[in-house]
Order: sequence, then C-alpha cells, then structure tokens
Amino acid sequence: MAHQKVNETALPDLDLVFVEGGSFTMGDNESEYDFEKPAHRVEVSSFYIGQYPVTQRLWQAVMGNNPSEFQGERRPVEQVSWDDTQFFIEKLNSETGKTFRLPTEAQWEYAARGGRYSQGYTYSGSDKLKQVGWYNENSNGETHDVGLLLANELDIYDLSGNVWEWCEDDYHRNYAGALEDGSAWIDMPRGEGRVLRGGGYYFEAFGCRPTYRNGDHPGVCSSGVGFRLVLPCQSVG
Repeated sequence: MAHQKVNETALPDLDLVFVEGGSFTMGDNESEYDFEKPAHRVEVSSFYIGQYPVTQRLWQAVMGNNPSEFQGERRPVEQVSWDDTQFFIEKLNSETGKTFRLPTEAQWEYAARGGRYSQGYTYSGSDKLKQVGWYNENSNGETHDVGLLLANELDIYDLSGNVWEWCEDDYHRNYAGALEDGSAWIDMPRGEGRVLRGGGYYFEAFGCRPTYRNGDHPGVCSSGVGFRLVLPCQSVG
C-alpha cells in the first residue's frame, strides 16, 4: 500500500510518512510486564513521522559532528541523550522554520502498530522479527544501516530493533492515569526518566514488540539509543 511521503527540507534522510489519525488500544493486558498495563483506548490525531530513525548523515548535516560508536552515514545516530535530541531539534527547527519534535509515546506505538492499517503483527511489520528488525540474534552486536529490512504497514522502517528511540514523555511505571488524547504525558515538574521505545540491536525479541516500554535518565547516552522525528500536520507545506 502506498503512503504519502514528504521531505520538507533539503537535508538527507529526512523522509516523513503521513500517519492518519485514529483510535487504538495502547498497551497489552496479556503481557507479563506491568509497565504495559492497563491497556487503554487512545485517540491519536494525524501526524508525520520519520520513515527512518535519525541517521548519522542527518545528524552530521545539522550538528556538524558525529558522536556514534558504530560509524556509518546511513546507520542510526546513537550515543545521543534525550537532552541532546532537544538541542538537535532546536537547531533543525531554526534552520528549516518547521516544528519538528520527538514523538509522543502514543504516536510512537500507534505508528509502530501500523496505525489504521495495522495487521496486528507481533513486531512492527511482521510476526517474524528477523524480517523487520536488528536484535541480538541477527545484529552481530552492532547497529545497521536504516531501511535494509522490511517496512511496516505504513512504510516505516526499523521501529523494532536497531536502536531504542527516545520519546517526548516522562517515563511512568504503568499506564494508571495515562492520557487518552495521544499527547505527551509530562509531569510538572518533569520526572527523572524519559520514555524509550523499540528495542535495540543487543536486546532480546520480547523488547522489540510495539507495546514494550523502557526508560532512562534524559542525560544518558548509549550506543543502543537514538531517536526519530515527528512533524505536526500544520507544519507541512
């Protein structure tokens, strides 16, 4: 199925896929992990999301450096903290006049599940993780170029495995009291952790499911952590 794709800038690897809004059940009551519960209905507005995680080539074009441990221009940028992503986004928006940001946790899961076109796969785009994601059984202990494996139902790549991806939200131990409008769940004052999604090249398959959640301090950097961008619909065109 063809999906609307744009590149709002002259920057490399900044292809965006349109995600039509809708309602979905976030979380998994059948999971053995309490942090995936309780499952709850969420209404998500339409948005654009990066077809790939931010690559080293894109980071270099904006920031003029490359902090990654596993070097390769089409590999995901890593060794970037949540705080680092905010500096990148601020500079990117200044250069482009757009309003890029991190995805909310709800946007991320909705896109990973395939949005309105979801087939209910175990992973993002397939029931067989090796078809769509780099993880501890096929990664050879390192990241890989984005887009080498199969895309999901929305033509988005690498949402399962390769690198964990920062989200905008504060990390909460479960979904008790979670928002239902798809916006970022942010505490005031902000909490000590930020959400990570998607699993990484070194992680086991269970952590690469679209419902699996993780979190870490916003200042932490790791070779297994990167990010993906979202652009609100009103900022396109």
